[in-house]
Amino acid sequence: MTAGMIQMRKQSMPRALRQGMLCTLAAACVWAGGAVGAAPTAAAAGQPGQWYLDAMGVAEMWKVTTGKGITVAVVDTGVNATTPSLRGQVVKGFDATEAAGAETDDYDGHGTTMAEMIAGTGKGGGLQGLAPGAKIMPMRIANTEFQNENKVNAQDSADAIKAAADSEAKIINVSFASEFSTAQERAAVEYAHGKGKLIFAGAGNNAKSGNKPQYPASYPDAIGVASADKKGTVAEHSQHGDNVDITAPGTDVPVWCDDSFKEYCKGSGTSAATAIASASAALVWSANPDWTANQVLRALIDTAGRSWAKGTRSNFLGHGLIRPAQIVVDKKGDPGAPDISPLTNRKTGGSPAASAPPSAPASSQPPKSNTEDGTAVAGSSEKAEKKDDSNTGLIAGGVAVVFVLAGGAFFFLRRRAA
Repeated sequence: MTAGMIQMRKQSMPRALRQGMLCTLAAACVWAGGAVGAAPTAAAAGQPGQWYLDAMGVAEMWKVTTGKGITVAVVDTGVNATTPSLRGQVVKGFDATEAAGAETDDYDGHGTTMAEMIAGTGKGGGLQGLAPGAKIMPMRIANTEFQNENKVNAQDSADAIKAAADSEAKIINVSFASEFSTAQERAAVEYAHGKGKLIFAGAGNNAKSGNKPQYPASYPDAIGVASADKKGTVAEHSQHGDNVDITAPGTDVPVWCDDSFKEYCKGSGTSAATAIASASAALVWSANPDWTANQVLRALIDTAGRSWAKGTRSNFLGHGLIRPAQIVVDKKGDPGAPDISPLTNRKTGGSPAASAPPSAPASSQPPKSNTEDGTAVAGSSEKAEKKDDSNTGLIAGGVAVVFVLAGGAFFFLRRRAA
């Protein structure tokens, strides 16, 4: 691990520990609603801190689907395909850095964490993925320290997203964020959306230090993901604004400590929440293979836990807490029109949808108190007092965006992992 990259609580957890952590009834009600009955069943395999597995009702969902048939492209620091949890789970990807190594050379550990959260098998005490039947396609990009030590492709993130769009992957997981938008990256996201892909991106972890819009989450065709804890409380680091579309678990979860892959530590961030959102979509799409990306996302939005009116958005939780069990187990959720984006209300090809009403404006004010909006409603609580014990994201300094200046000089602007 390089200094300043992964910030987490210094509580390491040996990989040999296998027993999952039992969630509370309250957590199950928040994250799964009525899909799991009165109480969670036996804990899922994996690390003890993976509270979200039972809270989201994996035992019941896995009776229907494990995400088989869905490939998720992970645009990140690379994916180590040799960890016990990822053996046999990784397909050929793409190294957009143009540096030494390959897409399976994870120089940080962050990308491997995301991959395991999505599709890990939990073997060897590794992370148990929410969608263990899915496959991972690693798309490696460079972070700041990597680009400082290597000659890298200045447009690696855009190239990685575009390559994922042209691949068999249906879902693109982008667990990083930057204050800086580039025309190439925006075009790549638009291209991927036009190819029928779902692009989940972290909203960012700088809510307490500027809360500036982050990219690619703020692009119209990307799904911005916020982070919350087992009670549905938005993490205080999780950025808010009209770039937040949905919220997923991301607080106090196990992550690889570094690129040695020897142990897990506890971390928090919208990176993890993005991975859980991608895995949720994989489960829904696998269970409904005839749906389009628009329909998968619309059903997730329709069934999200919230206490405000459907069709309106919260600046903190977007459309609410993601609850795939409502779709997979309880068969709820309106998929709607296959060719209309629920994000923009436009046809996937870019034409306006004449019959689709405009999205209601996002709430600009948080609730006045933690109990104001009815925590008895399953998955409904939006909190003004947002809590996260670590007060950090998974990575504090990250992937560089490179701008070419007059005379051919390069100016590097730091992108943070979400």
